[in-house]
Amino acid sequence: MIRNYFKIAWRNILKNKVFSFINVIGLTIGLSASFVIGLMIYYDYTFDDFHKDGDRIYRVVTNFKNPEGEFYNSGVTIALEDAILENSNFEMVNGFYSERPAKVENKENDLTLKWPNFVIFAEQNYFEMFQYEFLAGNTDDILSRPNQVILTKTRALEYFPKLKPTEIIGKTLIYNDSIPITVSGVVENFARRTDLVFQEFISRPTLLQTRLRENILEKNWNSTNSASQLYVKVNKNASLDQIQKDFDALAAAHIDEEVALYGQTRQYVLQPLREIHFDDRYGIYDWTRTQASKSLLRNLALVALFLLLLGCINFINLNTAQATQRAKEIGIRKTLGSSRKQIIRQFMGETFILVMLSAIISIACTSWLIKLFSDFVPEDLEFELIGTPIIIFGIVIVLMVVTFLAGFYPALVLSKFNTVSVLKNHLGIGEKKVGLRKFLTVFQFTIAQIFIIGTLLVSKQINYVLSKDMGFKTEAVVSVYSPRSERELSKKEIYAQKLKAIPQIKTISLGGVPPASRNTNISNTTVHNGKTEVKSELHFIFGDTDYLDLFELQLLAGRVYKNDTIREIVINETARKIYGFETPEEALGAIVDFGDEKIPIVGVMGDFHQRSLKSDISPMGLIGDWYRPDFSRFQAVHIAFQNNTEEGLTPVLSKIESAYKSVYTEIDDYRIEFMDETIAKFYNREKNISKLLNWATGLSILISCLGLFGLVIYTTNRRVKEIGVRKVLGASLLQINTILCKEFLVLVAVAFVIAAPIAWYGIHNWLNDFAYRTNISVWIFLLGGSTMILLALMVISAKTLQAANANPIDSLRSE
Repeated sequence: MIRNYFKIAWRNILKNKVFSFINVIGLTIGLSASFVIGLMIYYDYTFDDFHKDGDRIYRVVTNFKNPEGEFYNSGVTIALEDAILENSNFEMVNGFYSERPAKVENKENDLTLKWPNFVIFAEQNYFEMFQYEFLAGNTDDILSRPNQVILTKTRALEYFPKLKPTEIIGKTLIYNDSIPITVSGVVENFARRTDLVFQEFISRPTLLQTRLRENILEKNWNSTNSASQLYVKVNKNASLDQIQKDFDALAAAHIDEEVALYGQTRQYVLQPLREIHFDDRYGIYDWTRTQASKSLLRNLALVALFLLLLGCINFINLNTAQATQRAKEIGIRKTLGSSRKQIIRQFMGETFILVMLSAIISIACTSWLIKLFSDFVPEDLEFELIGTPIIIFGIVIVLMVVTFLAGFYPALVLSKFNTVSVLKNHLGIGEKKVGLRKFLTVFQFTIAQIFIIGTLLVSKQINYVLSKDMGFKTEAVVSVYSPRSERELSKKEIYAQKLKAIPQIKTISLGGVPPASRNTNISNTTVHNGKTEVKSELHFIFGDTDYLDLFELQLLAGRVYKNDTIREIVINETARKIYGFETPEEALGAIVDFGDEKIPIVGVMGDFHQRSLKSDISPMGLIGDWYRPDFSRFQAVHIAFQNNTEEGLTPVLSKIESAYKSVYTEIDDYRIEFMDETIAKFYNREKNISKLLNWATGLSILISCLGLFGLVIYTTNRRVKEIGVRKVLGASLLQINTILCKEFLVLVAVAFVIAAPIAWYGIHNWLNDFAYRTNISVWIFLLGGSTMILLALMVISAKTLQAANANPIDSLRSE
């Protein structure tokens, strides 16, 4: 019986090739999107899900709030760990410090590793909270003494490539030329996905032998460093509300009075272990990876859902539209004794075959799609993940749901026909069925038009932020950063002198980060404007006397400081307004009180954007290199070129790199950043959203237009005699085409009316994230609506014009 069902189903599919093709394409698109996006969601949501009692492990982070807004830091003050050790709500407290050594040497084998990453200073409780498999070493004596290190298997192979883990125990590594550390253990790397990517665990007391000694001993409550990490494991019956109250009490008890005067508050907060992977306010430890986003995953899931729904709608529309063509088949089946349940099973079998065919094609395309959507897909997500039992189970569930959604209603409609009416050819189509088809068609085109309007508005905003004047020079400017270990200025000055000999270079400036970056350097300040005393935070950038000229920052009043080390400051317009000066000239000569020293304002520069256009302009001060000779704030050499063309830049870039390597002969740490690329990186997420919308728009239009084309084929075939009669009676080609198109174009127009306010609401909320944004123009909606109507008209006309051009004699002869 089942074999017979499938045989008949396959014959019917082959008989209606066009409709079957449309159904398969629609379902394949929806299923392909679902499979790829499902893999992404599973991949990201299974990070750090394997730790014992992981639901009770939290990272403690710090939130700051001041009149300008909120700021977030993944670290805490070192003093907090001691303060909560005796708190009964915690089963375990685990603090560690991340620090990247400049180099590590295995002198026995003459092997050096420069700037190894993922190095932390930890204690035994780290391995009690996060359980690694020990391959070698005494697990009863973990990091209990200074100058011990535990390596992961991967890192051990880098330092000792020819030795087994047991042979590495007792070997010595030299850190930063002066600190000998003995290998006391080797652990296996975590086999499953994790954000705890650390490879090297040095005993925490060893910190006292490093440059951080004073910071560790001082334990200043007002010093928060992201390198100081704190994890806690809460007791099973612990009250999270009580823990938060305890944290708030500690923050209040140790707040600095001067900081409080500026309206700044601090709060320690518990961050669940599995939230680390998603919460970009605090970041992840591997900063080279793009952090996962729950909102992006939700948006992707919605895209997959809509594409699946569109495919199912095509299936329902086309199958119910074909009902009259299969009515006699159903009547004969019922006459021969088939029950309604058997007919439903027959049609569900046809649906199942089409869904399975679509699923096979989708699975075959998944590996290719993972590469195609590399902007959204994590780098190490592999196609093989589809073989995971839970993924297989999910696919089966999706296929069952799609089969039911796409096939059950058409099967119900087809099996309901009255046998006598069918065989007498007295079959009415039914207003309800026509009404449902119209509703589903409107739904399809509503989704498609929301995507079209959203794509146009998002693209408009991205073009706006990328083309908006940032207030400084961004084209043909690069920044070359000195090695991370270098705190002196001498080599930078030598490098700058070598660059001056390159004729294609226009201007050179030594400084800190460029005007726009992700770096933050802030101080609390007090200024008396002659009337009142104003307290405000002031952000800093550091640069020499050429910094303003190189970046073409506008000087509104006064001058630049006389030399790089003199303690004078140039403030921006926003700072001038906050301090209460009416004009830039009025601010000149005023004193900025930093608490420990007072600095005169010698110039006022124009405002510029220090971050993306999501942020407002902050009060800013440009200062020189005040901290010499102890260390230099100038960490980069900024370069402006004579020629802006790509052809002109290519040869000079190799000269810049050659000059760098001639100065820094022992360090391979060349870092160069283009200013325009730095600004573009601010909007990586927005550009990904734009790409996502482009794909969603294209696919939804394709599915909707295919479904519309199928309905037009059915409608024109059903009205072929009507078309013949109209032609005989003198109707023109345009009149016939208008009559055939009108019904469908009305549905597209109704969809636009529904889509426009929905799209406006979504984009309006998205634009609220930007301090500077483009207008939501009416022409965008008109362009989106007219584009969809034009596409629909082209799809409809492709078939209606063919039907209208047919010889009426051929259609009327069979009457």
